[in-house]
Amino acid sequence: MTAATFAPQDLSKRVAPGTAMRNTATLAWRNLVQIKHNPMELLDLSIQPIMFVLLFAYVFGPAMAGSVEAYLPVIIPGIIAQNALFAGMSTGVGLNTDITKGVFDRFRSLPIARSAPLAGRIIADTAKQGWSMIILLAVGFIIGFRLETNLLALFTAFVLLLAFAVLFSWTSVYIGLKVSEPEKVQIFGFVVIFPLSFMSTAFIPSTEGIPSGLAWVMDNSPVTQLVEAMRGLLVGGPVLSHALIALAWGVGFTLVFAPLSMHAFKKRA
Repeated sequence: MTAATFAPQDLSKRVAPGTAMRNTATLAWRNLVQIKHNPMELLDLSIQPIMFVLLFAYVFGPAMAGSVEAYLPVIIPGIIAQNALFAGMSTGVGLNTDITKGVFDRFRSLPIARSAPLAGRIIADTAKQGWSMIILLAVGFIIGFRLETNLLALFTAFVLLLAFAVLFSWTSVYIGLKVSEPEKVQIFGFVVIFPLSFMSTAFIPSTEGIPSGLAWVMDNSPVTQLVEAMRGLLVGGPVLSHALIALAWGVGFTLVFAPLSMHAFKKRA
């Protein structure tokens, strides 16, 4: 008599679209419920945005704009955009952690859509980004920031930010699937995302007075386009052109990194 063996399910087999959506929703909820068991993750999403707002507003505000109140319309939209980039790195970190700890090996034994673990992670982390934006706006309102447009524009700002975050997250997904340790995803964040966010208008009202070559790079940065669109939606100013360019950048990131991510995902998971 021989012991029974169980082979992993072939997740490459197609499942019905409705089933795939339910699988994705279930795994997205799993990633959100984990916060209850790891509250430090929620603290990271809350404390870091608060720290950035307070430090930049009170340390740089008087020097940059003459007062904290005058600097808030500049810095709040900028930090919201910057925080979306850094928070997007958590997608890659989470994926890499699940893979290296064998969580995806267990998923392989389940009759679920192959894309569900990946899509569920992206959706959950996008929801967390929405929480971070709420925290940033709440702190901004407490220290003097005021919405100068309307509630529809505020809702549109949420939609724009989350749409860009989803599109850009494929970059983090690819890095998370390619590197061997979660810490290496974080290194990528500091090496690439940090200069990308600071070489923009996230913390300054314009590129006036900056050397022409650097100013051109900053003006055409995807972060600058996102920041300017957010400013237009929250405090007034041009929106449509900046939003379209930011989304075009996001689509470009997706077109490049989504296929690479799916290929890497099939190899690792």
